[in-house]
Amino acid sequence: MLVLVYLLHSPAGVDSAPVGSPDAKNHTSNSRENSICVLDKSEMGYWDLPEGTDCVEKTWITTKLGTALGLVGSAYHIVAFQPDSAVAALQRATNSTVTMAAMGAIFGMTTCLSAQAREAPDDPLNYFIGGCASGIFLGARTHSAITGTSACLGLGTLAFFTKVGKMEGWKLAGPPKL
Repeated sequence: MLVLVYLLHSPAGVDSAPVGSPDAKNHTSNSRENSICVLDKSEMGYWDLPEGTDCVEKTWITTKLGTALGLVGSAYHIVAFQPDSAVAALQRATNSTVTMAAMGAIFGMTTCLSAQAREAPDDPLNYFIGGCASGIFLGARTHSAITGTSACLGLGTLAFFTKVGKMEGWKLAGPPKL
């Protein structure tokens, strides 16, 4: 979608040849291919960035992921447990989405800073520390030490094994059997 919007809004005078020239079709095609390549290279995922570097970008990615999960989770929660009014639904959705976004930001920043401070960028313990920090935030948000402790251990363990699985090439599901 982003590529389509970029191609539709690119200025005609900058990347296209004159309409009557025999080179016009090839030039427009090449400029579009170059534009697509530039956009593909600039959009990188969380795993594409080296561990312990570019903490702001990694935090931004995990914040966006947390926000998306918060929105989806709050939508299901609102459908399953319908609130009394639209204002109550908006408050519930905002509360859970902001909490998940904050947990994503805390995880991303803590994991990256832990990798830098410990000088062990590919150590799965960094992910455990980030997951645990997110769990502690959840406990503080709910005003419950039990919730914080169990979320720390649960999210830390999940993040630890996610990193171990990524390093060792674990597959949750293989290719379909035909």
